[in-house]
Amino acid sequence: MQTIGPDAAKPLPDHEVTHAAVGVIQREDGQVLLAERPLGKPWAGYWEFPGGKVEDNETSEQALKRELQEELGIVVTASYPWLTRSFAYPEKYDLAGKLEAPAKTVKLHFFIVTKWLGEPSGLERQKISWQRPEKITVTPMLPANAPILQALTLPSQYGITHLSEMSEVLFFQRLKQALENGLMMIQVREQHLSVTDFYSFAERVIDMARPYQAKVFINSNAYYADLNLVKLLNLAGIHFTAQALMKLPAKPTGLLSGASCHNSQELAKAAALGLDYVMLSPVQLSLSHAEAHPLGWDQFSALIAQYALPVYALGGLQPADLHTARSYGAHGIAILRGIWS
Repeated sequence: MQTIGPDAAKPLPDHEVTHAAVGVIQREDGQVLLAERPLGKPWAGYWEFPGGKVEDNETSEQALKRELQEELGIVVTASYPWLTRSFAYPEKYDLAGKLEAPAKTVKLHFFIVTKWLGEPSGLERQKISWQRPEKITVTPMLPANAPILQALTLPSQYGITHLSEMSEVLFFQRLKQALENGLMMIQVREQHLSVTDFYSFAERVIDMARPYQAKVFINSNAYYADLNLVKLLNLAGIHFTAQALMKLPAKPTGLLSGASCHNSQELAKAAALGLDYVMLSPVQLSLSHAEAHPLGWDQFSALIAQYALPVYALGGLQPADLHTARSYGAHGIAILRGIWS
């Protein structure tokens, strides 16, 4: 199975690609619904997120609603556009050597479904199961769906440390409050600190985040930030600046990796490397980049249309902006100041 990214040789003509709408039906506790492909369908016995082919003269959102009603008997009332990923499936043969499914390329348009009417049930006699993305208990997963599970483990809010505008005592008070309110992902970005002070600060953030199982990243912009430091501090991963991203030869192994992006070229490079997420900014005017021209939500949405990686919106945002960000295709929001207010 080959994943098609921006650096793939030559994209197939659209008429040779099967488009499908896929629903990540998500409960408030974070569990998602998976369905087993029934006998008689290609890849029978494999588990997947429910959905199906986008028919002619049908939008992907229309296809999503139709497919979930036909397969599960539910009526979607709230959903967000999310990722778009392309996969080239090889030919699949049964144990006797008979062709079971021909090779084909599919483009999957994923939506996060948050509200629906009715109780999901397998109307096509397929098994269904609520699962936690970080601990799936059903197997095997359909290859096109497996990478989605990693993306689903990323929370919807991402806090960026901003010690320079407050005392250390106040910052850690605000950090504890944010963690208690559900913050699960933090980036340490304090270039103004000395090496010793940075180590001490990062260790305190990690220690405070650990009981909440929150992920802590380091920003690559600090002159002392390297992969050895990430491993030494037992961080979840590293966040690359846009400049570092464009020089990055490959995604670091064994670490979560994200990057800051401001244009289509940087987004394409992050996708080609297969990073775990990106931040796209600035969406709105912000004090950090007062000289930068904000993208606005329409341009933000256009830049990430049919994009394969989870995208955090950044720039002048508050926690209350999460719904708006998701409606424009963002996975979530990253906040520099508002999260510590």
